[in-house]
Amino acid sequence: MEEDRLAEIIGKNLTRLRKMANLTQMELAEKLQYSDKSISKWEQGNGIPDVRILLRLADLFHVTVDDLVREQRAEVIPKPARGLRRLIITFCSVGLCWLVAVVSFVLMGLFAPEGTASWLAFVYAVPVSAVVVLVFSCIWRWKFVRILSLSLLIWTALACVFLTAFVIAGEVGNLWLIFLIGLPLQGLALFFFVWWKRAHFFRT
Repeated sequence: MEEDRLAEIIGKNLTRLRKMANLTQMELAEKLQYSDKSISKWEQGNGIPDVRILLRLADLFHVTVDDLVREQRAEVIPKPARGLRRLIITFCSVGLCWLVAVVSFVLMGLFAPEGTASWLAFVYAVPVSAVVVLVFSCIWRWKFVRILSLSLLIWTALACVFLTAFVIAGEVGNLWLIFLIGLPLQGLALFFFVWWKRAHFFRT
């Protein structure tokens, strides 16, 4: 009975810590190089991870092994607003991109020759912002945001090339054909994310 109680406590703590880290059972299993079935079994209290796995879990969640094996009172352990912090960090990073764009626009307006297309600073801020969001979405495993930011990057980068060429050349002509490049790139991006998801699904 003592062992059953310990397995139940570890299961509850593991479930709580995993959800606080915004990880699925499959994602946690990948980090531990175990199957998601093992994670599910532990969380249900149907088994106890060995000491080596407990140490890796403690290191992964930045807690002690004691935090994993002892019953925790919910009111003593406040749930961190990790998702909100990540959104704030991402928002501030994107905001920094637009601050640079505003500063560039002002400086070009003050010191660049008359007729300079200083408004392009705001155009280039869009794909740069998409890169920032893409990086954070990869770090924090925001799958849907990841594909959206990559799609935004593809099309806005092409738009930047189009508008820059238009400003330099002064005419459009067949320049719109450059957007056809975005079609295979978009298709490859979608294929990659679908393939990646399936590859991870069948890995265990």
